Amino acid sequence: MIRLLHTHFPTRTLFLGISEACLVVLAFVAAAIARLGATDAALMLSYEQGGAKILVVSAVFVGCMYYFDLYDTSILSNRREVLTRLVQVLGVGCILLALVYYVYPPLELGRGIFLIGLALVAVILLLWRRLFLALNSRSQFAERVLIFGDGSLAESLVAELGARPELGIRVVGQLKSDENENLRLSSGETPGDQFLSLIEPYRAERIVIAMNERRGNLPVQQLLQLKSRGVSFQDGAEMYEAVTGKLPVESLRLSWLLFSPGLEVSRPLMIYKRASSIIWSTVCLTLAFPLMALIALAIRLDSDGPAIFRQKRVGLHGAIFTLFKFRTMKNGVDQDENYLPAERTDSRFTRLGRVLRRTRMDELPQLFNILRGDMHFVGPRPFVPNQESECVEKIPYYRQRWAVKPGATGWAQVNRDYCTTIEDNQEKLGYDLFYIKNISVGLDLLILFKTMKIVLLGRGAR
Repeated sequence: MIRLLHTHFPTRTLFLGISEACLVVLAFVAAAIARLGATDAALMLSYEQGGAKILVVSAVFVGCMYYFDLYDTSILSNRREVLTRLVQVLGVGCILLALVYYVYPPLELGRGIFLIGLALVAVILLLWRRLFLALNSRSQFAERVLIFGDGSLAESLVAELGARPELGIRVVGQLKSDENENLRLSSGETPGDQFLSLIEPYRAERIVIAMNERRGNLPVQQLLQLKSRGVSFQDGAEMYEAVTGKLPVESLRLSWLLFSPGLEVSRPLMIYKRASSIIWSTVCLTLAFPLMALIALAIRLDSDGPAIFRQKRVGLHGAIFTLFKFRTMKNGVDQDENYLPAERTDSRFTRLGRVLRRTRMDELPQLFNILRGDMHFVGPRPFVPNQESECVEKIPYYRQRWAVKPGATGWAQVNRDYCTTIEDNQEKLGYDLFYIKNISVGLDLLILFKTMKIVLLGRGAR
C-alpha cells in the first residue's frame, strides 16, 4: 500500500486509476490520428489546443469513474456492476462535456474525433478492466502473509484481507497462540526448532503479529531468525489501520496508543485550521447568504416555528456549545432533550425538511459555528450530550475524540453510514481516532473532496 495524504491507498488501485487515465488520453489521440491522419493530428495537438482539449475530456471521464465508485472495493471484482457503471460513466461524461462546451466553446473537441474516441474508450476500458481482474485474482501475484495470533484483531484482519484482492495480499494461514504454547518436543529438538518447523510450511513473506497478549508468548529469537532470512514483520493494529482506515477500538492496547506516532496535534496546525476556518466560513457565508435567506423564508412558510434549530452538542475537551441548523422537523419535537436519531421515514420531518436533509442544505447555518470557533470544517462530528454520555460509559477510549474540535464533516462521515447503535458508534470512533492520529492538511483536503462526492450523489442523508 502507498501512503498519501496521511492515509493508505492500495497500490494496485492507484495503478488502475493512473493506467486508465493514460488509456483514455491515448484513445482520443488515436481517434485524432484516425480522423485527421498523423500529420494533421500532430498539428491539431500542437497548435489548436488539441492536447488541452483531450486532457479536459480525459479528466471528465476519469472523474466520473471515481464518482461512480469504479475504484471501490465492492465494485472492482463485480463484472456486471463494472459494465453497468462504465455505461453510466460514458453517458454522464457526455452530458458534462456538453455543458463545458456550451460554457466555453473553444475547448470543444471535433465531433468526429470525439465519437471515435468515445467508442475506443468504451472498448479499451472494458478490456483493460477484464485483464486487471484476471491478473488481480491470481494468487501467485499476491504477497503471502501469515497471521500470528487469535482474538478479534486477528479475525478482523483475516476477513478484511480475504475480501480485498486489490491489496495484493494472500493470507496463507493463521497461527494461533495456543499452537505455539502446546508444542510437543521430539528427541533432540528445541522449542525454537519446532516453532520454525511450524512456520516454514506456510512460506510466508510477511508475518503479522496480532496477539492479544505478547509478553512471554512471543518467540522473539525465532522471529529474528526468520527476519534474517528475508521475512518481514508488521504489527497487527498497524496493518488494520492501513487496510481499513480506522483503529481497532475493541482490541487497542493502552501502550500502543501512548507510544505510536500521532494522536497529538501541533500548535501550527491548529493555528492554520482556525485561520482557514475564519477565512473560508466568511467567504461561504457571503456567497450562501441569499440562498440561506430563501431557505429560512421557505421554512417559515412551510411549517410553524423558527427557521433555525438550536441544539446542544459536545465539543473540544467535552465543552458544550450550541449548534445551528435549519429546522427540518416539526416544531416542538424532542423537547425533553432526549434526542432520537433520525430515521429514513421519520414522521417528525416536515415536507421541506426532507429535501433539506437529502441535499445537506440544513447544515449551512453551521458556518456560523465554524466562524465563532465552535467547530472546524473537518473533525469528529459532534453529538448531543446524552448520546455522548452513553458512548463514554460503554465504549473504551471514547473521550479521545474530544481531543480536537468537532467538524461539519469528518473521516467517519465519508467512510460509513449514519450511526444509530452503540456498535455503530464504536466503529465510528475507530475512524475518528484514525483522523486524530493522522490529522493533517492533506487528510482534511481528502475528506473535503470525498464530502463533495457524497453531497453531489445524495448518499447517507437522513
